Amino acid sequence: MDRRSMGRGLMRVLVGAALLAAVWVGAAVAGTTGKITGKVTGARKEPLAGVTVRIAGMPLGGITDESGRFMIINVPSGKVEVKAGLIGYGPVSVQNVDVAADNTTRLDIEMKESVVGMAETIVSARRPVVEIHRTSNIATVNREQMQALPVQELQDIVNLQAGVVDGHFRGGRTGEVQYQVDGVSVNNAYNNSSTLKLDRSLLEEVQVISGTFDAEYGQAMSGVVNAVLKRGTEQFHWDAELFSGGPFYPGSDRRLVDFRFRPASQQNYQVTAHGPTRLPKTTYLVSARHYLNDEWVWGERRFRPGDSSDVATLQFRPTGDGARVPLGETREWSGITKLTNRSFANLEFSWQAILNVTDARALKYAYRLNPDGASKQRTISLVQGMDFTHTLTTSRFYTLSARQNYFHYRDFAYESVWDPHYDDYGPVRGASEYENGAIVQGVDFTRFRQKTNGAVLKGSYVDQLSKERQLKVGAEFQAPHVSFGVPGYLRYGADTSSGGAERLMRVTEYSPEYPGVREYRPFLGAAFAQEEIEWNDLTVRAGARFEYFDARSYLPSDLSNPANSISGVPQSHDVRTTAKYSVAPRIGVSYPIHKNAALFFAYGHFYQFPGLGQIFEHADYDELKDLQAGETSPTMGNPDIKPERTVQYQFGYKHAINEFLGLDVTTFFKDIRDLLGVEFVETYNGAQYSRLTNVDFGDVIGFTVSVNQRGKGLFSSTVDYTWQSAQGNSSDPRETAARAAGGEDPRPRSVPFNWDQKHTLNVTMTLAKPQRFNVSTAIRIASGQPYTPEIETGFGGGLEANSGRKPMGMVVDLRGSRAVELFGIGCSAFGRVFNLTDTRAFNGFVFANSGSPYYSRFPVRDAATLADPTRFYGPRRVELGLTLNVAN
Repeated sequence: MDRRSMGRGLMRVLVGAALLAAVWVGAAVAGTTGKITGKVTGARKEPLAGVTVRIAGMPLGGITDESGRFMIINVPSGKVEVKAGLIGYGPVSVQNVDVAADNTTRLDIEMKESVVGMAETIVSARRPVVEIHRTSNIATVNREQMQALPVQELQDIVNLQAGVVDGHFRGGRTGEVQYQVDGVSVNNAYNNSSTLKLDRSLLEEVQVISGTFDAEYGQAMSGVVNAVLKRGTEQFHWDAELFSGGPFYPGSDRRLVDFRFRPASQQNYQVTAHGPTRLPKTTYLVSARHYLNDEWVWGERRFRPGDSSDVATLQFRPTGDGARVPLGETREWSGITKLTNRSFANLEFSWQAILNVTDARALKYAYRLNPDGASKQRTISLVQGMDFTHTLTTSRFYTLSARQNYFHYRDFAYESVWDPHYDDYGPVRGASEYENGAIVQGVDFTRFRQKTNGAVLKGSYVDQLSKERQLKVGAEFQAPHVSFGVPGYLRYGADTSSGGAERLMRVTEYSPEYPGVREYRPFLGAAFAQEEIEWNDLTVRAGARFEYFDARSYLPSDLSNPANSISGVPQSHDVRTTAKYSVAPRIGVSYPIHKNAALFFAYGHFYQFPGLGQIFEHADYDELKDLQAGETSPTMGNPDIKPERTVQYQFGYKHAINEFLGLDVTTFFKDIRDLLGVEFVETYNGAQYSRLTNVDFGDVIGFTVSVNQRGKGLFSSTVDYTWQSAQGNSSDPRETAARAAGGEDPRPRSVPFNWDQKHTLNVTMTLAKPQRFNVSTAIRIASGQPYTPEIETGFGGGLEANSGRKPMGMVVDLRGSRAVELFGIGCSAFGRVFNLTDTRAFNGFVFANSGSPYYSRFPVRDAATLADPTRFYGPRRVELGLTLNVAN
């Protein structure tokens, strides 16, 4: 073993030992608990010392000091009941105290003197309309809000938040967001997206951080989404929800598809139960859901995959049954099991498992006459693991968490590459002269598989050093085992070994040209420390995060001889990739300028390693062994890249105008560097190829204005407006290589990103009377995203990249519910309408020559696209359903 290898191995051991030590020092997982602080006074506002303040039903509490102040840490997020008691004073119970994860809830309690026993005073708490002590932008949506809004899944909730545009947070690329469940990452290392789909029935709280965030969060540059799951309770409770619906757009032919109302084309069945088990101090939560969806575009089974039409002479011989079938469909099964045990004092142990299984057929309009020829997709995701929380004292606790993140996706018509149907049906065929090129025979040869099986170990230790200072330290390991590729290749063409006759050929002996499914086992580690200071309403949160990444892969030593196939030049050999390190400082300050208003500032460095699917795709440089001058090759991967980096600044003003109206104004700037892009490498024989490296850049500037009007009477509302400008070198890492291949100038430039949406307005309004009825609406208005205009057909017919703008759009969703009783069971009947105004264009496809989704300046050339209804935004959808709630 050489000295370099020994050094790398020693460094990994040292880093691993340091991170493991940080974990075992102790650990409360970020994102599941919060803190309650406040002051207890008498009727004359005098501070009361020695008051016992506790959380009902939990072994959590504290005693007020001489100034009447108390503090309770490690409080689970959600609504809790706080009780206060002192000899000589009547007991007080404050209900509905809303605790948000990683946040301080302020609660002041007033007690009245009593010389004899008196009934407990019950008070209902309300969350402040604006959290003026926060140092960043955190949108917290609780269970009641989710139930009232026209949303169904986690992503629906995220898309309603300020600064979020179709998964892009404040102008960043997709894949720059950390998705967590109960404070632990559920991102797929393959593409940095969430492995799970979570129904709102499972969620206690959702936090969306769209700006800077604390040092405990990593592997993200644009934002964090933390979903806190419900917990089991000491009382049995079950609830269920079912609904059915479908597209509804009568009297309109604008969508190019005949309207047929199918009220059961979308169905959902969900049931949840939680309560105590027969084991001591052990609670459970179980939930199951089945969801069915048929897409709004239907086709005709006029042809079957095995038909033998003569496409060249336009002689068609259909054998289909003519049945109408949906061109896309989804069948989803999901569930969760969660057990929590508190048998031992100051200890809590929990285990949870979340499972998603989805069978689908993607909507492909080309298969409208041969729907059985399309490939099918199956996705299996499982997140399961344990949490262990140990409360050492009233001011110290830690939690250890271990997770398995499993994700398996596959896309093919038949699982086995040797399936005889491939031989019987052959490749897909169609003729442009018939039905605008619809596929009339054959089967899709698409074959792809991606699997991730990752282990995550995470933790942090929390120490409330004093009333003003809290310290949190922790660490995280991730060891993903990622595989992806083509599980057997299908090629249809002339076979030289049989006289040139066309036949199906298979490739299962993998080579650099046919890499098949390859496996990768990188390692990621991180450690962080952060301190929060709360002094006289001044809040400071400062910390730093250390991150480590080792791709554990190889690259050629000489990129000018990448496959070591050029003779007479320096030879190339494989060398190990180097481990990468980064240190990210972060600070946030909230400074009060009034008892109900504060200025805040935040700054931070944020690092993230790109998805492994990007850096490892085409990472075998033996593909280039035959590359000659003038030839092209795919963009090569590069597992030796550095982490991408974003430096964020934000400054804002928060003001609780009164008890019912709050204002939040924030300006932000993001300096984005070392984004994944391409460089061009010259070989010794005069050839050129492109490969990924850290060369792209960008910046985002903008501001948001949010107004929160809390319910005064029946009506409540929220309004948020975002203006931003997001631009950079390229919207996709391989875009520069595509420009060079198309004869365009590949040099660096600064143009709007594809998702640059200048103006975004989100409005929610609710009219509700508790236990009676609820009517709510969510309105999204967006200016057009950019596109590249085309002024004439052919090469060079486009104007400057992304210099045009799509038309603005608006989408309105509506929900209404009414409490009813069914066989003595409390129920709620509800209806929902998505896309109430039947909007067809909402920042989707437009013709580059017209800037419109409705017409083209070259209708003959674009005839097939003009006939394709899938270019439109999904139609109005109506749903009717019933929710049941039963508690003992």
